[in-house]
Amino acid sequence: MSAFPYSTLMVQGTTSDAGKSTVVAALCRLLKRRGVRVAPFKPQNMALNSAVTADGGEIGRAQALQAAAAGIAPHTDMNPVLLKPSSDIGAQVIIHGRARAEMNARDYHQYKLVAMEAVLASHRRLSDQYEAVIVEGAGSPAEINLRDRDIANMGFAEAVDCPVILVADIDRGGVFAHLVGTLSCLSESERRRVIGFVINRFRGDIKLLEPGLEWLEQKTGKPVLGVLPYLHGLYLDAEDAVQPAQSGRGQFRVVVPSLPRMSNHTDFDALRAHPEVDLRFVREGEPIPVADLIILPGSKNTRGDLEWLRKQGWPQQLARHLRYGGKLIGVCGGFQMLGRAVADPHGVEGRAGATQALGLLELDTEMAQEKRLAQVSGVCAFDDGADARVDGYEIHMGVSTGAAFERPAFIIDGRHEGAVSADGQVLGTYLHGLFDHPDACQALLRWAGLHSETRVDTNALREASLDRIADAAEEMFANLVALR
Repeated sequence: MSAFPYSTLMVQGTTSDAGKSTVVAALCRLLKRRGVRVAPFKPQNMALNSAVTADGGEIGRAQALQAAAAGIAPHTDMNPVLLKPSSDIGAQVIIHGRARAEMNARDYHQYKLVAMEAVLASHRRLSDQYEAVIVEGAGSPAEINLRDRDIANMGFAEAVDCPVILVADIDRGGVFAHLVGTLSCLSESERRRVIGFVINRFRGDIKLLEPGLEWLEQKTGKPVLGVLPYLHGLYLDAEDAVQPAQSGRGQFRVVVPSLPRMSNHTDFDALRAHPEVDLRFVREGEPIPVADLIILPGSKNTRGDLEWLRKQGWPQQLARHLRYGGKLIGVCGGFQMLGRAVADPHGVEGRAGATQALGLLELDTEMAQEKRLAQVSGVCAFDDGADARVDGYEIHMGVSTGAAFERPAFIIDGRHEGAVSADGQVLGTYLHGLFDHPDACQALLRWAGLHSETRVDTNALREASLDRIADAAEEMFANLVALR
């Protein structure tokens, strides 16, 4: 018999980025510590940061992190519906880890009836295997225009009849208005479903907050389960939004253009954590700073983001950067951009057609209708790589061919992967997570010009951060259990 009184518990937020993902991860780690078999679950996720699962599918990056908190391998049932935006009005719809179609918002709204079947099937399978399922909502349940056919928040909670805790971010300001206002937008049955509140990212004297907590409990008749502190220096995979880079920490300057459809920017978290690296994301309209290394990141719309790079003046800056001896890496979509052309004859990522690329590597790319999804490992093949181990994963629609592959960046399962330019200044790869293994990170930075003995162990940093958020949530957990 589980010591946890909830077979399914849902965490919803008053806003996006209120802390839902973190609270779910904390609960999964706390339950793991107590010997409870627990799994994370997010019915519907909209994110461009994704992970490849053990069963060969694709899920949101946050659910992979939560699985790590629970001490289990990520599985496609943990995020049965993943939406990857390719434009302001359209997204790739991924069901049970596999891409089904590109849909605009109106078509997807009609498709939600099918998506809900996938959601409920995944939840049933997880419930059969685990003692507890901790569910993460999406955005806010108070988004009135999205209530019809909702599968992400209260629509799911009502369907499976589970309790809900509501999280709000006090650092944003207006935390009491967020909580009371969200409740007021819910139906009577949905309000009854909310069993308590969690206030996230608090800093200051808790005594000064207590009058507000008392007012909130009297106003709503619901308890405040916990006030979680603002924890600095966490190493946790972001669900989607780019976290502010810790610029100025190191002398080695790495610059990444913040593409409109940038995907898997978590590839660079190891660089963010490196004490000798100054990592900066450059947004639209911002000046492009001088750098030792420039990295073109992954993209959900390679051709569209290529046009954005051109409008921002990046090709000229890249030419200047290389002329002065700088190094350049392209990852996945960024790798495709380094070639001669990117063709999309089937309109996989947008309008059908072809776009001239940057011409820095001898390769051409054509978008295919089947996505490659794979967890991979191998060794570095570039100069200074010294056969360093690399671990990563591939998520891409494009197939690239050309003479560039005769000078591979990596050797993966005996095959050439990626490419290095003849002058040794440009490296491209389809591998996401290429900096995650300490050996590969050190080798890549050495290739780029940073000769350092520092090794960043991303797994150790992630585990330590999961333990920190769990420690901070102990009182919340006790209050939650005491409700039953």
